[in-house]
Formats: sequence, C-alpha cells, structure tokens
Amino acid sequence: MKIVFATGNAGKVKEIKEIFADRKTEVVTMTEAGIDLEIEENGKSFLENAVIKAKAVAAYTSDIVMADDSGLVIDALDGEPGIYSARYMGRDTSYADKNRTLLERLQSVPEEKRTARFVCAIAAVLPDGSILTAEETMEGIIGYEEKGLNGFGYDPIFYLPQLHHYSAELSPEQKNEISHRGKALRAMSKKLLETAGA
Repeated sequence: MKIVFATGNAGKVKEIKEIFADRKTEVVTMTEAGIDLEIEENGKSFLENAVIKAKAVAAYTSDIVMADDSGLVIDALDGEPGIYSARYMGRDTSYADKNRTLLERLQSVPEEKRTARFVCAIAAVLPDGSILTAEETMEGIIGYEEKGLNGFGYDPIFYLPQLHHYSAELSPEQKNEISHRGKALRAMSKKLLETAGA
C-alpha cells in the first residue's frame, strides 16, 4: 500500500518522507503517482482545504491519499496570511518578497504583540472513503529580520524564543521534532497505523 501525498511542494515532501522513513508504507507525490490535477482550495479553514485536496486526489487512486494545508497566522495582522499563506501577494511572488513585506508591516509592532504560529492540518482519505484528520501548531513570534538557510517559506522570519533560534536555523531533525507539520504528521501516522495498518 502506498500513501499518495497531494502536494507539489518539494520542501513539504522532504519533511514528510523524513518522518515516514521508518515505515514500510511508501510515500509518493501526486506527480510520482501520475496524477496531474489543479485543485481549487476554497475552504474557509486549513482543515477544510486539506480535506478538499485529499478527496480530489482520492478520486484518481485506490491508495491512501494524504493532504495538508498549512500556513502562518500572525495575531497582529488579524490572522494574516492564514489560509492564503501560499497565495499571499500572489502565487508567483517569492517568499523573500513576502517575508520582507511582513517584516515591514510589523515594523512598529512591539515584541510582545508579534505572536504568531504555524498551523498544519492533515487529512487522509482511506481506500474505503473514510477520512482521518489531525491539526497541530508551532508557536513563536515574528522576528525583526530574515535568518537561517534551512527550511522554506516563512521559516526565516519565524523566531522560536524557547530555542533562541529562527525556524530556518534549525536542522531538519530539530524542526521535525517541534514543527506544526512534524507534530501533525506523527499524529496522522499514529491514526493510520491504528486504522489502516499503514
């Protein structure tokens, strides 16, 4: 049995394969499974979008399909970029530009009000059509600069006070241990083992 992960994001795929590395179940991307699909993410929450993506891909395969929707929620910006994290300022805008804009928008915001979190919701559609879900967060603050060369997306501006490091400064192993996606994937991994033996 395979798990088809509904994403084309190379950074996500790398994290997922690392977390599932000790499992016998092979994890493949949509592309590797031969599924080419444009999915409209029109849900109103991370979880809704994850379910939409998983169900769309499940229509094309009898394998388990997993999908995630994740993003950055900044309290001082009323939850922006939120579910629009990937599409913030337009899909073709680089994360360097997105990060620079967010830092500029928060320029005058004091540290105690720069609270933010990464959210990751995961949905899995099993071959019998049943759906499993998991959602986790990683709490931190938005820093004052971009730092670190690891990670991707908004990692270079996300500061973890308890570790005194930016998310992009962590090793993949450190990040998987505490990240929203790492925690959500482990929760989903446990549910898949209990429910489908995968």
